[in-house]
Amino acid sequence: MNISQGFIRKPIATAFLAIGITLIGVVAFFRLPVSALPSVDTPTIQVTAQLPGADPQTMGSSVATPLERQFGQIAGLAAMTSSSGFGNTEITLQFSLNRSTDAAAQDVQAAINAAAGQLPKTMPSPPIFRKVNPADVPVLLIALTSDTEPLTKVDDYADSILAQKLSQVPGVSLVTIGGMQKPSIRVQVNPAKLAAAGIDLEQLRTTLGNVTVNQPKGVLYGNQQAYTLATNDQVLTAKGYEDLIIAYRNGAPVRLRDIGHAEVAAEDVTLHGWYNDKPSVILAIQRQPGANVISTVDGIKKLLPQLVAGLPSDIKVTIASDRTQTIRASVADVQFTLLLTIALVVGVIFLFLRNLWATIIPAISVPISLIGTFGVMYLLNYSLDNLSLMGLSIAVGFVVDDAIVMIENISRHIEEGLSPLQAALKGAGEIAFTIVSISV
Repeated sequence: MNISQGFIRKPIATAFLAIGITLIGVVAFFRLPVSALPSVDTPTIQVTAQLPGADPQTMGSSVATPLERQFGQIAGLAAMTSSSGFGNTEITLQFSLNRSTDAAAQDVQAAINAAAGQLPKTMPSPPIFRKVNPADVPVLLIALTSDTEPLTKVDDYADSILAQKLSQVPGVSLVTIGGMQKPSIRVQVNPAKLAAAGIDLEQLRTTLGNVTVNQPKGVLYGNQQAYTLATNDQVLTAKGYEDLIIAYRNGAPVRLRDIGHAEVAAEDVTLHGWYNDKPSVILAIQRQPGANVISTVDGIKKLLPQLVAGLPSDIKVTIASDRTQTIRASVADVQFTLLLTIALVVGVIFLFLRNLWATIIPAISVPISLIGTFGVMYLLNYSLDNLSLMGLSIAVGFVVDDAIVMIENISRHIEEGLSPLQAALKGAGEIAFTIVSISV
């Protein structure tokens, strides 16, 4: 059976088929995601819980342990790792490949709800979770520095403006702030003065939490009118904290300034970010699984000047690392290699066969084969990455060899006296199946 016979006898239909394959491949090429490595959707969820002021041991025993006990009952859980630090706990849950990430996320939320009664009541917010790819690194690092503004103010702009707007860019999955310098009021006390006043640290903590609140005060009802009491008992300045009455001793108030002082500083003074030996706040941007990393970064760079224009002039925004540079270089290098390979093949065929049509045929068939491959890659949810580009480079050799062998076999029959049509039918019939089977 000659599988090439129909294409040879109907050249117009074959030409239109080739044009259709080329158009589909061109459209698919611009829709293919671009990344460094193939996208592997491993069902992985990361749970984060915070309890400001708690040491790692407390976080591990009172926060991580109740959560781990509930997570361990989830079906399909393959691995669970936990890390507790100062005021923070991160638990990474990796599920079997046959589990859906969305279904696993629902089970994780149910486990968090079940553990809520065993978690400390002083947690400012319940544990949160997000889907992560453990092999996915940030595609872009943005550094914010300032020579005059404190890092707490820089962090405020990074968190409230840049991080929120950049998260809305298509293809962006997560924007993480490194070296976070959240502004807060830190209270430092003298242990000797605290002991002399007969006050312990727990009493101090409880008092500070009770005197700075913003709660409803109620309503005053009159005969004709009712007044809603709207007052704010929150203390917002360091001086306001120093004036707070912690306790009464011998009928006299003991204020915070009598046993210590308050100052405006970062919430966690152990966190720091650096860029070129300068203290900075770093934004780490990760892409969504399957998103085109180049178009995602281009969208971020296009939006970034608009966001920078809304920041104070003394805050400098710099792209510290752009992972797409190596990806762009790889794609450009492979494209150049493919074009050079096609040019060399056409030149060699013309040099040895000295036939115009024998040269034009591979010059057309090789690009069509490569472009048509993009359509198949799109249907199979493949991406343009280092492995697929390497595969295309290797595949060029197969296509070129097949084209040369086919042309040589047809040319041999023409030299034996057969007409071009008969030579094409006979030559293609002899080796068509072999070429297809080897290529596949």
